[in-house]
Amino acid sequence: MLNPDTLPDFQRAIADAGLDGWLLYDFRNCNPIAQSVAGVGGHITRRFLVWIPREGMPTAVTHAIEQTIWNGWSEEFARVIYASWSGLEEQVAALVGGKRIAMEYSPGDAVPVVDRVPAGVLEMVRGKGATVVSSGDLVTRFYAMWSPSGLASHRRAAEHVARIAREAMQVAGTRVRAGESVTEYDLQRWIVDAFTRAGLETDHPPNVSIGANAANPHYQPSASSSSPLVNGETLLIDLWATEPDGIYADQTYMGALGTPSDRAVDIWQAVRDARDAAIATARALAETRSRPSGAVIDDAAREVVRARGYADWFFHRTGHSIDARDLHGAGPNLDNLETREERLLLPGVGFSIEPGVYIAGEIGVRSEVNAYYGDGELIVTPMAYQTDLFLL
Repeated sequence: MLNPDTLPDFQRAIADAGLDGWLLYDFRNCNPIAQSVAGVGGHITRRFLVWIPREGMPTAVTHAIEQTIWNGWSEEFARVIYASWSGLEEQVAALVGGKRIAMEYSPGDAVPVVDRVPAGVLEMVRGKGATVVSSGDLVTRFYAMWSPSGLASHRRAAEHVARIAREAMQVAGTRVRAGESVTEYDLQRWIVDAFTRAGLETDHPPNVSIGANAANPHYQPSASSSSPLVNGETLLIDLWATEPDGIYADQTYMGALGTPSDRAVDIWQAVRDARDAAIATARALAETRSRPSGAVIDDAAREVVRARGYADWFFHRTGHSIDARDLHGAGPNLDNLETREERLLLPGVGFSIEPGVYIAGEIGVRSEVNAYYGDGELIVTPMAYQTDLFLL
């Protein structure tokens, strides 16, 4: 968050990017990045802007009717109050006219997660004489980075999540072999209860998918719509949880109820090997302190799936950002399919690695781990991740 202690870090990054400043904009919560960096929140119904210059003190441009949201704004920083649209535009012109600035904008919507500023606002700002470029790498640095305590929290959660997933697989196998009636929803509720026992939280229940249901990557069983677990099918468990105020761990596991088919094993091995190719590529880049885009790692995983003949059924990115605020975060994704991921992987970011193959009406297979891109190292969680199908 922006404050007098962190301001020098912001200004060094702005200068390193060859910019005159960073202009934050929000209206009715359209830009959570702006709110988080500025340190404001609550009931926001009017436009606000925050100007962070390369030199000098930041300025908040705020509406007269909404001043209480700025109670945490540093007294060392400037605050300008407007009431009319003309007053707002005059302040924008005074702050950014003739300057090269960053905003939450992505040319051509290449990176949707940072494309937060409405086109009309961009037109207005450019009309005041500013040159606008994407703030994508600034967002990575000041919004998406993990703190040391966040990393420690994630690693603890990851081991709990991995243990719970393995135990859930065992529960499924034991009950099916015993001839008990158990559904995807039953196993989902067992996992949620296990999270509670471990002191973990989740924003919504896990994905438990049997057989062809797993061909829908966003499948969710419910009390009213859930399939029974039966022998002869594959089982996918995708689960995510966090310590309170921690960073999410997000993992996916595959099992076979009974003897798996040769085709299921072949698809599993393709997905697993794609995951491992992504890990190896990311680790090599981290160890040489390179700063690649996430697209490079996506390409490495996708090439393995393509070589095995399943490219048409791997239709999502290899991984999503995980940041301190969101499971699906605002940092760089591992993606060169859905979007043109142009942002760089900087030391301190985290993400999932989760290639998958989804053949409608037949089978869905995914394997997911998480990774922290450190300074000279890649930390993969959990410590021991799946290498073979669980035989249940």
